[in-house]
Amino acid sequence: ARGTVPTVRFRAMGTVPNGAFSHLGDGSKRCENAQLEPSPRRGPSDQQSYPELRLGRLAEHLTVTACFVAGVIGTLYGVGLLGTRVESSIGGALRADATLLSPAATAFSIWSVIYVGLVGYLIWQWLPSNAHTAKARATGWWAAASLLLNGAWLLVVQAGGLWLSVLMIAALAFVLGKVCLALGTSRPDGVFELLALYLTFGLYLGWVCLATVANITSAAVGSGVRLGGLEPIVAVIVLLVAGALGLYLARVMPGQPAIGVAMAWGLGWIAIGRLVAQPPSLLVGAVAAVCAVGVLAAHLRSAVPAARPAA
Repeated sequence: ARGTVPTVRFRAMGTVPNGAFSHLGDGSKRCENAQLEPSPRRGPSDQQSYPELRLGRLAEHLTVTACFVAGVIGTLYGVGLLGTRVESSIGGALRADATLLSPAATAFSIWSVIYVGLVGYLIWQWLPSNAHTAKARATGWWAAASLLLNGAWLLVVQAGGLWLSVLMIAALAFVLGKVCLALGTSRPDGVFELLALYLTFGLYLGWVCLATVANITSAAVGSGVRLGGLEPIVAVIVLLVAGALGLYLARVMPGQPAIGVAMAWGLGWIAIGRLVAQPPSLLVGAVAAVCAVGVLAAHLRSAVPAARPAA
């Protein structure tokens, strides 16, 4: 033999013994000097066995379901079936006429749509076809946290923790933002996914963002803060901040118009409450109406694909 070839290890082919290519002459030298492509590094997901993946997903499904049940229990307290209604808790600080930024009572009917959508999400995440998708993995634990925080907020209000409820709802808005950011990386796969995920969590986030503003205002008023003649001016400033937040969400979460629909819904009912109900304020009502139109227009525009320039 003209030379020997050192032991070479090929992926998925075992070991090649020395001298196996000696009959090839100089070609063995070329084989000896060739640089073999290194094996790709395996990520954590590649190292997990299928049973481990199944157990992880099952744990996530069960957690989401348990948090949904907890949220339903909190809702039963919130509507007065198991406790005091939200608007009657904490001395009425969360009534529809408590502050200039409280939406009219009809605005809260949006929760019916959100809860129906959450039932749809609960079904969606149990479907075998969705069990191991990237979308399910990216949203599952955040969705569970949102359900738990929603139920916890209702129970905290029942217990009279006004400022604690502000922290809870702010955390809820953050968690829902993570869900919607995850959804924004891909398009819905079918009508059911569009309704159960994109519509549901879009409405959920948009409403909670506006509810956070109202919650902070109610906490301040409930704590004895009185601004007198400056109250309408401060309310207008807060509305402009809420409108700016709506525009920002349209920019960072394009293609999810449900967020803008929910924010516009809440802002519109603030406008109606100030124009035709108590406490009245023409200025606050007008600014709320303008903000509602602006936020809705921005989100609808973000949902329209940009036109490609002509070649």
